[in-house]
Amino acid sequence: MSESGGSSKIIIAKWTDRFLAWLIDFVIMSIVSTAVIFTAFGTIDFETAEDVFWAEGMQYIPSSIMFFTYWVVLEYKTGQTVGKKILNLKATDMSGGRPSLKGVILSSFGRSFLLPIDVALGLILTNEKRQRIFNKLGDTLVVKIRTDESSDTGYIKD
Repeated sequence: MSESGGSSKIIIAKWTDRFLAWLIDFVIMSIVSTAVIFTAFGTIDFETAEDVFWAEGMQYIPSSIMFFTYWVVLEYKTGQTVGKKILNLKATDMSGGRPSLKGVILSSFGRSFLLPIDVALGLILTNEKRQRIFNKLGDTLVVKIRTDESSDTGYIKD
C-alpha cells in the first residue's frame, strides 16, 4: 500500500503459486513432524495392516497440530511461511495489511485439518479474490508481493 496518500493495487496470488508455496511448506513440515514423532515414539513394529492404518491415523493429529502451529506463528508474525517467502507471496487482511490473529487462525485451521474440503469448496465457490473457504471466514488474502506502486485502487489477478 502506498503511504504517500495514493492507492495501490493488491495483486491476488495465482492458485498455482499458492499450491507451490504450500508444497514447499508441506515438505519442510513433513520432515520436521516425522522426525519429532519418531524421536518421541521410536520405531513401531507392525504385525498387521490394521497396525499400519492405526499408526498412520495416530500420526495425523500431532502432524496437523505442528502444521497449524507453523502456519499460525509465521503468518501472524511475518505474513509469510518459508514457501510464501520463496514465491514472494504474503498473507494479508482484505486491504493488504497485516492479518488479524483470528483470521490467521481460521485460515490455518482449514489448511491444517480440512484442506481437501477447504480447497474444493474454495474452487467451486471462488470469487475474484481467490479465497479458500477458511480465507473467506478469516477475511484473509494471499497476495503477490510487488515492489512497484500504482495510483489505482482495486484487485487484480496475477
